[in-house]
Amino acid sequence: MAIEAAFMVPHPPLIVPAVGRGGEKQIQETTEAYEKVADEIAKIAPETIIITSPHSIMYTDYFHISPGKRAKGSFARFNAPEVSFEEEYDEKLVEAISDIAYEEDFAAGTLGEREPELDHGTMVPLWFIRKKYKGGKIVRIGLSGLGLLDHYRLGQMIQKAVNDTGRRAVFVASGDLSHKLQDYGPYGFSKEGPVYDEQIMDVAKGASFGEMFDFKEDFCEKAAECGHRSFVIMAGALDGMAVDATVYSHQDVTGVGYGIASFYPAGEDARRHFRDIYLAKLRETLDDSNASSDEYVKLARKSLESYILNQKVLPLPMDLPKEMLETQAGAFVSIHKAGRLRGCIGTILPTTKCVAEEIIQNAISASTRDNRFNPISPEEIPDLEINVDVLSKPEAIDSPDKLDVKRYGVIVSSGGRRGLLLPDLDGVTSVKQQISIARQKGGIGENEPISLQRFEVIRHI
Repeated sequence: MAIEAAFMVPHPPLIVPAVGRGGEKQIQETTEAYEKVADEIAKIAPETIIITSPHSIMYTDYFHISPGKRAKGSFARFNAPEVSFEEEYDEKLVEAISDIAYEEDFAAGTLGEREPELDHGTMVPLWFIRKKYKGGKIVRIGLSGLGLLDHYRLGQMIQKAVNDTGRRAVFVASGDLSHKLQDYGPYGFSKEGPVYDEQIMDVAKGASFGEMFDFKEDFCEKAAECGHRSFVIMAGALDGMAVDATVYSHQDVTGVGYGIASFYPAGEDARRHFRDIYLAKLRETLDDSNASSDEYVKLARKSLESYILNQKVLPLPMDLPKEMLETQAGAFVSIHKAGRLRGCIGTILPTTKCVAEEIIQNAISASTRDNRFNPISPEEIPDLEINVDVLSKPEAIDSPDKLDVKRYGVIVSSGGRRGLLLPDLDGVTSVKQQISIARQKGGIGENEPISLQRFEVIRHI
């Protein structure tokens, strides 16, 4: 079968009378719209209700799908323990989603269960649904710190799993809008708040799901939205489908935005593969933007783009300058975004047959394997600043006096541990500071004996 319908809903505990104790009356419009959604789900009578919730288990680099046969939950933490739930999970559908993710080497599955109890982002929708419809199992899925394109891709996998298992399912995307709509609200006011709400409700009205990728991370943070990534997973679950959309309500009287809308598939539509469309446009943009960089940076950028966008290691181009194909050297690839480090990995000595291959490999590592950061997502690529440092052969020195933070990088060694710091870095103003940071990077204590090496770099920007 297929996903029969999808719904965008909020999850204020206040809306449950036992929690709100009269306060729910101020969002009566939202309550009435929620009742319509529950009526529609009851009419569909789905076998499975898929719920994505910002308050389920969340990891920075992994999508958690709740495992097991069933789960319980209540509004006890909101002083209403009498409002409780016991739900059965659709284990077959959970397994199907997990298997697809595994086959596609995608970071999603049932690992890492920390809190088996149902969260309020799941229970508020269920409170309305279960008043009208007692049937159907559930699937509960958390969000992640990964990019919007990954959230959409998860939605595509959910769609495939539903089709493969023959489930009749509905998708409930649980999420509030901006939390910064009014000065008197619990989170205060931000000018980005009303703008976010207006834009996302316009998206909902037209089912313009491709526009969801245009919401930049810093804008969403300033708006303090809660549900955007939940809505993006929902959009992915409707990928390639024409959609009939209806907006039922939008309220901001508490200082938090609550939006409710429905989306009914209306047949296949090849124009609505929004992730593919976004990536195609992104590739065109990137082809145009690479022209101003030198050959070393162009190669690093092409390498990370090939790996992130196409999951392919860039073949060694043979039209590079002669020195890149014939010289062996260590190289570091440094990536910044909005002035902040986003990834940096390199090699002190050459590990490949030429510096070009060194750059190709280290660009992949810096963008996807620097364990200080999440892997870089496709939508971040246009905002990246990339530097390539080609290192001279390190030389041993017997004194810090032979260092210069502008000219020389330093390698600090103690036993089998080693820390490296590149030269001419923002905020590093003294040799003492340079050595101290290198010690920290190598896990070397401040009082441990060390040996020093210095090296120079040619920096390409």
